[in-house]
Amino acid sequence: MSVKKQILVSVDLDETRVALLEDGVLVEFYIERPARQRIVGNIYKGRVENVLPGMQAAFVDIGLEKNAFLYVGDALPSRIAGDEVEIDGEIRPRDITDVVRPGQSIMVQVVKEGVGSKGARVSTHFTLPGRYLVLMPTVDYVGVSRRIEDSAERSRLRQVAEKLDRKGLGLIVRTAAEGKSESELEGDLKFLLKLWTSVQNRTRNLNAPGLLYSDPGLLYRVVRDMLGPDVEEVWVDSVKEYDRLLELAELLSPDLKQRIRLFTGRGISLFESYDVENEIERALRRKVWLKNGGYIVIDRCEALTAIDVNTGRFVGSTSLSDTVYETNMEAAVEIARQIRLRDIGGIIIVDFIDMDKPEQRQAVLDALKQRLRLDRTPTTVTGFTELGLLQITRKKVGLELSAVMEQPCPYCGGTGMVLSDATVASKIRREIVKILSHSASEAILVEVHPSVASLLIGPNGANLRELEKMVGKTIFIRGSENAHVEDLNIKALGAKEEVERRALPVHEGEILTVKIEGQHSANQSDGIARLEGYVVDVEGAGHMVGMSVEVEITRVYRTYAKARLFER
Repeated sequence: MSVKKQILVSVDLDETRVALLEDGVLVEFYIERPARQRIVGNIYKGRVENVLPGMQAAFVDIGLEKNAFLYVGDALPSRIAGDEVEIDGEIRPRDITDVVRPGQSIMVQVVKEGVGSKGARVSTHFTLPGRYLVLMPTVDYVGVSRRIEDSAERSRLRQVAEKLDRKGLGLIVRTAAEGKSESELEGDLKFLLKLWTSVQNRTRNLNAPGLLYSDPGLLYRVVRDMLGPDVEEVWVDSVKEYDRLLELAELLSPDLKQRIRLFTGRGISLFESYDVENEIERALRRKVWLKNGGYIVIDRCEALTAIDVNTGRFVGSTSLSDTVYETNMEAAVEIARQIRLRDIGGIIIVDFIDMDKPEQRQAVLDALKQRLRLDRTPTTVTGFTELGLLQITRKKVGLELSAVMEQPCPYCGGTGMVLSDATVASKIRREIVKILSHSASEAILVEVHPSVASLLIGPNGANLRELEKMVGKTIFIRGSENAHVEDLNIKALGAKEEVERRALPVHEGEILTVKIEGQHSANQSDGIARLEGYVVDVEGAGHMVGMSVEVEITRVYRTYAKARLFER
């Protein structure tokens, strides 16, 4: 499948962003900030803190905020046979206690970023990626990237790699090596061997915990991992980083230097000119619309990601079967893009709309697989389950896009929901009763969200009168747009006269200047102003929204005041 690829590099003071476009459509997005550096690929000298036989794992202090997690399968020597391992010449079942012990210094590499309360996952099997090769110091093995499909080229590259003086270490030939000569691969290997030697030398002089090797920054990885013959152009909007990219290309891919270009657009940014900003915003939404009017819904759970396909506004033109098929086909393409763009890892379950014809199900499956072949992250489509759900697994490496760009809602706790107005009103009503029943105060002034305030007050103040009758005290309710829908803010508690003075910031006959914020919901000829959340209904000011006007207060009520425009 041939596609036109472009790479966009946008550099700001506090972040560097990289977008990969295929046929003009955003499919991958990366962001690097000084405050949060990527740690996947970093090698540390750590110290084993805890060994947990029940979990067959250990926690390793690598100098970060949270200890790293080392699973037995990532810690065992390479001489493993099934579920057994050779330890001092004796064959035993796998056991973490045979491999590490508390207090031991150990060299590990981060293979997966920490998420939430979990620390990073580490391994004692190291990989050092170069431009054409990946060095694997703990094994003696030569492999060739599966993305190189030509069997003759795969065979040639394997033979070349096996001839290289790799010092008994393992190698994987990367996709970028396709068509490259033996001398080019040999130069890459010399660089990697020198790098591995420097890592080993550092570990002798470094006390644990400490960093031995840091995977290069985003720009280096762009040239090393993304810039290939299939990339038509690389645009960068910073002169400094443009020069740096040219230097890196000269080192890693001299023949591709001419594809790197400086963006000098006036009045519009690089990402805006390719509509990337809008695509990034859409990639954070739960619902993604399809071109035909259908849509997909993406929900992230702890165990998996669920994707649901719906016809939405698309009604088709021939039959229901064709409508469903067209929606599923378009959804398959978009799902593959969203998986890459959001960097979704782990188990992915897709609920396509039910299809009666087996050939249509297969066509949708083939379309999804074809698009996912462009994904550089290992992805497996296992097919439809008995329930008609499609299961996909994708290797987890870094943080998903939402984890990088968003944070949990401090109000809903990550549920995406808040309490309804009615629930909050009932809760606040109980809280007011509780407060006043344990207080000698005559009155209370509370500030809540306007939608909650309207329920507490009720039609013509009926609910408020009933509440006051229940507690035998005076209650003032003030609505404020600045209040969160679930919050109760107690503004005053004490003598009735004092609380009333605080609750009613105006008095009859007072002349003051207010800003008309909007029209009255029931009488649009009137305008609404607010003083510390207290509503002022200005007669005849509905057409003056946004203007500051002088008014005279004519009547004062518990929750609002009436006023008229004042003319001197």
